[in-house]
Amino acid sequence: MANEADKPAAKPELKIYFLPNLLTAGNLFCGFLALTKIVEANVGEPSYNHTIGLAIFFILLACIFDLFDGRVARMGGVESPFGREFDSLADVVSFGVAPAFLVHRIVLRDLNPPELGWFISSVYLICGALRLARFNCLSAMGISSGKEFKGFPIPAAAGMVASLTMFLLWCDEKAFTTSNAWRFVLPAIMIFLSIMMVSEVKYPSFKSVDFRSKRRFPTMVAMVVFIGLIIVAWKSVLPWLLPLGFTAYLIYGFVRPSISREMRREIEEEEEDETPVM
Repeated sequence: MANEADKPAAKPELKIYFLPNLLTAGNLFCGFLALTKIVEANVGEPSYNHTIGLAIFFILLACIFDLFDGRVARMGGVESPFGREFDSLADVVSFGVAPAFLVHRIVLRDLNPPELGWFISSVYLICGALRLARFNCLSAMGISSGKEFKGFPIPAAAGMVASLTMFLLWCDEKAFTTSNAWRFVLPAIMIFLSIMMVSEVKYPSFKSVDFRSKRRFPTMVAMVVFIGLIIVAWKSVLPWLLPLGFTAYLIYGFVRPSISREMRREIEEEEEDETPVM
């Protein structure tokens, strides 16, 4: 009878789970579509704002796909190294290349010398890639806690750039300002976000907040009213509400260490179930 120790060890199997990686593929596809729309946008044409608006829409839609792929994996208990690496590759395109190319197309290509525009865009892209590489290394080493990020997350940085661009286009359509100089705010914000992505400032991941999370009744009512407001008047609300939300998240990383632990738990984590077990 053959000895059990003589049997060859089973080869490690690469686990690729369908639904989470399908959502990640949707993230990557949206990043590609955003890039195609940015390339198609020609300054001076009547469809310029509409085409750029579509690019912004696809970047924000990629943020939604990125928001759900990890949650679906955690809820199903199907997290894997492949999913983490695939997610980072998709993030580099959707939240690194696409926003950098967007700002370069709108603002930076008009700088003199043009090499300055390329440099600012590349700084954002490289810092975003470095942040993702650091995150993957910390996760592989078991150092990452899972409840917070070190540095501003690149999806939030991309969402902030895209939503601010949308806000500027909205102001232009509403004729709130006659000056075109406001668009130069974007490069400055992009440089600041580049620094924040590779910084040591910690941000909550909100990974404990999912479809099974529990909240107090007043909080639930406020969320329902908030969602209803967006549905009813999304064309007037989203252009200023989205950049406001991303800015609030950016500032929260700075004020987070100074607030109480109880308040931090209320904001970042799900409500604990206090129902006694019978």
